[in-house]
Amino acid sequence: MPTLGDYLLVSGLLFSLGLAGVLLRRNLLIIFMSLELMLNAANLSLVAFARHGVTAFGLPDYNGQVLVFFIITVAAAEVAVGLAIIVALYRLRQSTHVEDLNRMKF
Repeated sequence: MPTLGDYLLVSGLLFSLGLAGVLLRRNLLIIFMSLELMLNAANLSLVAFARHGVTAFGLPDYNGQVLVFFIITVAAAEVAVGLAIIVALYRLRQSTHVEDLNRMKF
């Protein structure tokens, strides 16, 4: 059975991979996907802590899993809004590269 350290190691690797994608890539879609990867790495660590934690009565602690449920719900709304903004920028500028988007106004 995997230990808490194993889950946290995988979560740290996923988070660092997402951070590298945000810092190194210049395509808006790749940056957006890397941000989602970082969010899912944080979710994995929350679920791992919730799975390995117990209450004072010896029952499982589901607080982390409930928090992950709300984070996934907010992330779904974020994806809808973020992709709509990226599509609008692509239609306007015909590019999704960060260097081509040097102005904030349309």
